[in-house]
Amino acid sequence: MKILQLNFEKGWRGGERQTLYCMLAFRAAGHEVELLAREGGPMAERARAEGFTVHTARNVPGQLAYLATRGRRHDVIHAQTANTVTWAVLTKRLHGALVVFSRRTSFVVKPGEEWKTGAKWRRVDVMATVSDMAAAEPRRLGLSPVVIRSAVEPRAIDQANVDALVQEYQLQGKKVLATSAALIQDKDPLTLIRAVARLAKTRDDFVFLHFGGGGHREQAARDLVDELGLAGTYQLCGFRRGVEDFYSIMDVFVMSSEEEALGSSVLDAFLLRVPVVSTAAGGLAESLADGRGVLCPVGDDAALADGMARLLDDAALRAEVTEKAHAYVRSEHDVTEMGRRYLEQMTQGLARRGR
Repeated sequence: MKILQLNFEKGWRGGERQTLYCMLAFRAAGHEVELLAREGGPMAERARAEGFTVHTARNVPGQLAYLATRGRRHDVIHAQTANTVTWAVLTKRLHGALVVFSRRTSFVVKPGEEWKTGAKWRRVDVMATVSDMAAAEPRRLGLSPVVIRSAVEPRAIDQANVDALVQEYQLQGKKVLATSAALIQDKDPLTLIRAVARLAKTRDDFVFLHFGGGGHREQAARDLVDELGLAGTYQLCGFRRGVEDFYSIMDVFVMSSEEEALGSSVLDAFLLRVPVVSTAAGGLAESLADGRGVLCPVGDDAALADGMARLLDDAALRAEVTEKAHAYVRSEHDVTEMGRRYLEQMTQGLARRGR
């Protein structure tokens, strides 16, 4: 098959990493894979570094022009974001390719817009969601998406990158707690900061590192860190290349999301046997089910603080949750298996269309 991936995001987050994993898995299975991405963006840069053919555009008209005039070169157009599936569907009569959509969010369609979103989704040939939570809204609108969970794979640790971080934040002799999340309301950074403040009242043997680029709650987060006297304890580290390296020194990984379709960053923690405490938001509850971590109510900073303390102090609990989590991520979130499931759906979709 000739498969075109669509991802036009400006930054590099979980969805972009999953796009690259899809590309690598499809190519390893013998298919021809190309990418349409934002000109100058990290998605295009990293795909090129892996040897893929990358087509770029500066804006939406550029995307539409490529799909309308060159889309027929591909058997499958795989949209990895909500925006790109819109353009794939709008140009479908012109390119004629099988449209596959990976839904990585769990947002609820606004009242009055169900008809529009439903009509768009019904023109998709294969809809895949990363969790049952992400599938809930399409199901409510009468669709039957297939759940194909995001993947994670082992990678060599760049020790120089880790050593530089340890030096920068003077982590020697400290326990390291961390999260990786944008400073936006969905991730609820203010509840997380309050939880760390609670923990800091009972112990001073740790540093909390918050990895992730800015967002509309960044200033509020910085103000709260200052207000609660957490300077030096709660470090807003911003976007860091190679953040996956830093899991190797974490003692606990934390997620405080209000809403989360999956929370792929916890999979990295699972893979490197870092214990996780998280709110039970959407797909996070699925990932941490069956004792694979400590789950807390959404918005409950006291419960998050207690969960962090338990994982720091209870060696038996840490061993139990990390063993379960590691076994789970290796069986359910394997890159090759994720690729196989997508390719099976694509093959079946093309067969239904007689291609």
